[in-house]
Amino acid sequence: MTEMPDSTTSSTPAESTTAAARQLLGMKGAKSGETNLWKIRLQLMKPITWIPLMWGVVCGAASSGQFTWSVEDVLKAATCMLLSGPLMAGYTQTLNDYYDREIDAINEPYRPIPAGAISLNQVRAQIILLLVAGLALALLLDLWANHPTFPVTKIALLGGFLAYIYSAPPLKLKKNGWLGNYALGASYIALPWWAGHALFGELTPTIVILTLIYSLAGLGIAIVNDFKSVEGDRQLGLASLPVMFGVTTAAWICVLMIDIFQLGIAGYLMAIHANLYAVLLILLIIPQIVFQDMYFLRDPLKNDVKYQASAQPFLVLGMLVVGLALGHTLV
Repeated sequence: MTEMPDSTTSSTPAESTTAAARQLLGMKGAKSGETNLWKIRLQLMKPITWIPLMWGVVCGAASSGQFTWSVEDVLKAATCMLLSGPLMAGYTQTLNDYYDREIDAINEPYRPIPAGAISLNQVRAQIILLLVAGLALALLLDLWANHPTFPVTKIALLGGFLAYIYSAPPLKLKKNGWLGNYALGASYIALPWWAGHALFGELTPTIVILTLIYSLAGLGIAIVNDFKSVEGDRQLGLASLPVMFGVTTAAWICVLMIDIFQLGIAGYLMAIHANLYAVLLILLIIPQIVFQDMYFLRDPLKNDVKYQASAQPFLVLGMLVVGLALGHTLV
């Protein structure tokens, strides 16, 4: 196993600042040594992971076809983004760090729990607080929107349950590369999309099915995160795709999932005569393929973060294009 660099090694002020920022956001390449408890709690919640879930709410609001730029609707959407990002994603990430502390001790020893920066009791309290706050806010949104069947609360409950069975034994879905990554992809695409859509409109079977298909592209995105953990996953018996198939084959599975299912959604848009939106989506897929060739397929272990930073903005813009298309076509 490659020896981790000593965090006490001297570094330039710029390098130190960058590493500290990475640690605060929950990114790869961070450093240990943080002592402020509130910053440590934020590190556990991995703020960098909130963005796609908050964006998913925007896409859902767009696909509802009933969002307006009124002050009330903007406040509702912002509250739902708070629910999906800081609260539910924060709960999920803290829960995952709690159950992954042995793996992180191998792959990312600078994470707060393996670094000993926070006690397990404090982590457990944070998990419970975030979940309770998320469910309470979901209920508030349903009451605000006068929902008789409380769809946002049901979605939040489903998200909380999926997060638990993804990370915790005995199921621990992440032990299986296919099931775990699809659960993760659906949690990052379908669930916040459903919440945003249900907040402003009626969540139909068509929207549910389409976003679950779109989540297969999210499965590919989730696989990208497995490349940083190959060593620890292998040692602890987790069957991630890079462990099962090898790094090169898993990288190809990853990019094919991302591309094929986005193209499938573009085909559906053409079938419902949303041709302009279909073309826009295809144009947003092309740079993703370029970055896959430039970075990810050449060295997925080294370039996973660089690939995500380059390609994912085009993926999330494509999600909004699809949301707008569905809002204008199906409603």
